[in-house]
Amino acid sequence: MNEPVLVVTGLSRSFAQGGETIEVLRSVDLTVGAGEIVALLGPSGSGKSTMLQAVGLLEGGFGGSIRIAGEEAARLNADGRTRVRRDQLGFVYQFHHLLPDFNATENVVLPQMIQDRPRAEADERAAALLTALGLGHRLTHRPNQLSGGEQQRVAVARALANRPALVLADEPTGNLDEGTADIVLAEFLRLVREEGSAALVATHNERIAAKMDRVVRLHEGRLA
Repeated sequence: MNEPVLVVTGLSRSFAQGGETIEVLRSVDLTVGAGEIVALLGPSGSGKSTMLQAVGLLEGGFGGSIRIAGEEAARLNADGRTRVRRDQLGFVYQFHHLLPDFNATENVVLPQMIQDRPRAEADERAAALLTALGLGHRLTHRPNQLSGGEQQRVAVARALANRPALVLADEPTGNLDEGTADIVLAEFLRLVREEGSAALVATHNERIAAKMDRVVRLHEGRLA
């Protein structure tokens, strides 16, 4: 049996505010299997983004264990966390965060170049992902020449460029109108499954969560 892609045990996070301690995450346990797409459902302020920041190794100050692709990642030094983010994780945010001076292909090539992939191979991979997302005719367009839905498709391609074990998505269609959001989400889910990655998708939307393989609910810092 393959080891799960993500195993979170006893994940905790608290903040001091106005002389009191605010517990955002309270000893959270979560396992995500290889190829599994899990919805992290909860209202705004429930701690979803905080949990993704922890799992994405983007911020310190967390208690507990985070195993990613079989490696205990929570206690790695800065270089180790960077390596895991580069080699094992992909990120999709509510806002696309594309580099405005680079075209669609170049935005998907850049993370591959950081991984030392040859440029020709990186170009081929970028073109294949963008074409699979319906952007074969937009490869040389810059972000300001793309619609919101197209920009988010480029962000999805970028997240998958290095074939991550786990994709972390924080309200990935939250900045799109409902019709466009449904299309982009369907393409995101299809491509993640085709690529064989696992995904943890934070959302406040029950309808979107229902499209995932499994739903876990975050309420008052605990998973249900």
